[in-house]
Amino acid sequence: MEEQFEKSSRPIVALTGASGYIGNHLLQKLTDYADVIALSRNGDKKESSSHVKWRSCDMFSLGSAEKGLEGADCAVYLVHSMMPSAKLTQAKFEDMDLILADNFARAAKKQGIKQIVYMSGIIPQNTDKLSRHLKSRLEVEKVLGAYGVPVTTIRAGLIVGPKGSSFPILSKLAGRLPVMVLPKWTRTETHPIALTDVLSALNKSIGNKDLAGRSIDVGGPKVMTYKEMMIKTAQVMGKNTYTVDVPLLTVTLSRLWVSLITGSPKEIVYPLIESLIHPMVAQKENMVEGISQGKTTFEEAAKSSLEAEQKEKEQTKSKSAPSKTKQIADVRSVQRILLPEGKDASWAGEYYMEWLGKIMKPLLKSKMDEKKNAKVSALLWKTPLLELTFAKDRSTPVRVVYHITGGAFVKSEDKSNGRIEFRQIPGTQECIIAIHEYKPSLPWFIYKFSQAKIHLVVMYLFKKHLLGLMKKTEKYQQNNPVKREVEQGSL
Repeated sequence: MEEQFEKSSRPIVALTGASGYIGNHLLQKLTDYADVIALSRNGDKKESSSHVKWRSCDMFSLGSAEKGLEGADCAVYLVHSMMPSAKLTQAKFEDMDLILADNFARAAKKQGIKQIVYMSGIIPQNTDKLSRHLKSRLEVEKVLGAYGVPVTTIRAGLIVGPKGSSFPILSKLAGRLPVMVLPKWTRTETHPIALTDVLSALNKSIGNKDLAGRSIDVGGPKVMTYKEMMIKTAQVMGKNTYTVDVPLLTVTLSRLWVSLITGSPKEIVYPLIESLIHPMVAQKENMVEGISQGKTTFEEAAKSSLEAEQKEKEQTKSKSAPSKTKQIADVRSVQRILLPEGKDASWAGEYYMEWLGKIMKPLLKSKMDEKKNAKVSALLWKTPLLELTFAKDRSTPVRVVYHITGGAFVKSEDKSNGRIEFRQIPGTQECIIAIHEYKPSLPWFIYKFSQAKIHLVVMYLFKKHLLGLMKKTEKYQQNNPVKREVEQGSL
């Protein structure tokens, strides 16, 4: 572990995403009164100071999360996983977010963290048909609090600041389109808030025991539509923009043209645009005096954000281009399944290996020994394709880990980091099956269009098989009510 802080009365705050958009700004505020453990995937390359200790931390690894939070009193969670996290990522962002949050919450519990402060989005009153993005934000909030550590959630709509996601997209639309054809979703109300006011809300929540277990909505002085924000942003830029309203909710088309016009990655644009059908306005019952009410107007926030963005562009031009680092040829594949009632992640791991041998017979066979170590072999091939070693010390009934330790499908120079895990979502029968840091031995192009595709098909078939298994069980119980009551312990 890195050098520890000198003993003092200052609280120690662990800050995830410390090198990111919000985290970097919050870090500067925190050092006024706290010592900060700044967590980043490349923290070991950062320079520490008297009140800031940088640590490298990969939140996809529970062990790394536990080491990252060691010694902290409180923790701020600013992690999001919209962008791919490996050379090949076969996963929905909401499933990756769930793994990250679950690791963080488990680690916080183990390290005795007294409070988690989480940055989320405003959740509409009607939660029945939430967009994927907002549904994921709410799911993360629940998982963070699933292990007993008090969580304080700050929920914001569109944050007006440089970088980030939403406002830069909006400003690019306003700056590049002299005429804007505006679909129905641009008339949806939201509650924009300046970055400085969000930082203030986060800062006032850290260490505040009165806010434990609360979800707090924050917003600026005025509720606005996206159309109004686009027009105001164009005016701040000194541009005359003409708008034409169209009476359609063309979210699918909108996300495509927004991505094309702004040049922003579709992984970020698509989920955000899908969320714009929801009014994201701070609700009075979720507001806290002195925290929820942002003071900075939209125009002031937009102006300062655009100026900061321009200044950064000029500074970047004067610097030499950063050297490109070679990307590691690793794989992250994450799928979500539904477990039969009464079954857990431990059962899923063992049952999957048994099922795999049956479904792929005679081409493949799988075998698990008494120590739960497994091998997957191919017909007429002496060397196993995969060798999995059960991580007994890192496994529980609701989270099981198998290290990928050998086999013809694994690069011989590095077999220690790849792993497969079965993780049950707290309070549900849903289970995440994830492959992390796997480095295939096949040439990348061949792997991508053969083994990787086959894996997705196998996962789909396993998911479908479990659903069929549950339907059979339900049908059996319906036809045998007395037997069902005996099995459930009623008789």
